[in-house]
Amino acid sequence: MSHSFQADDRVRRRADFVRVQAQGRRVAGRFVTLLILANDCTAPRLGLIASRKLGPAVARNRAKRRLRDLFRRHRGALGAGAAVDIVAIPRRELIAAPFADVEADFLSTLRRCARHA
Repeated sequence: MSHSFQADDRVRRRADFVRVQAQGRRVAGRFVTLLILANDCTAPRLGLIASRKLGPAVARNRAKRRLRDLFRRHRGALGAGAAVDIVAIPRRELIAAPFADVEADFLSTLRRCARHA
């Protein structure tokens, strides 16, 4: 399993973000809100929304790094051949939380999200 985060692993186009936000299933966790929607690709993709409301650039970038790392590590939890777009919106609490807590919350939210997709 590759631990890189290539362009094919990302939701990049605004139209894709809008589609997931409008039609996708939204599940809120303690540290992150996930939106999930089936896509026409062959693999799961991740999109991140970290607005200025989250904090300064350093905090936003840290939150995005953590979420990308969690997606890379646990993309297999979605199941083999899962073709979904996931848009993650971090909460302020994610920045200061221990990584293990964020990981547990991300996985439980992802499981709940995948169950409803």
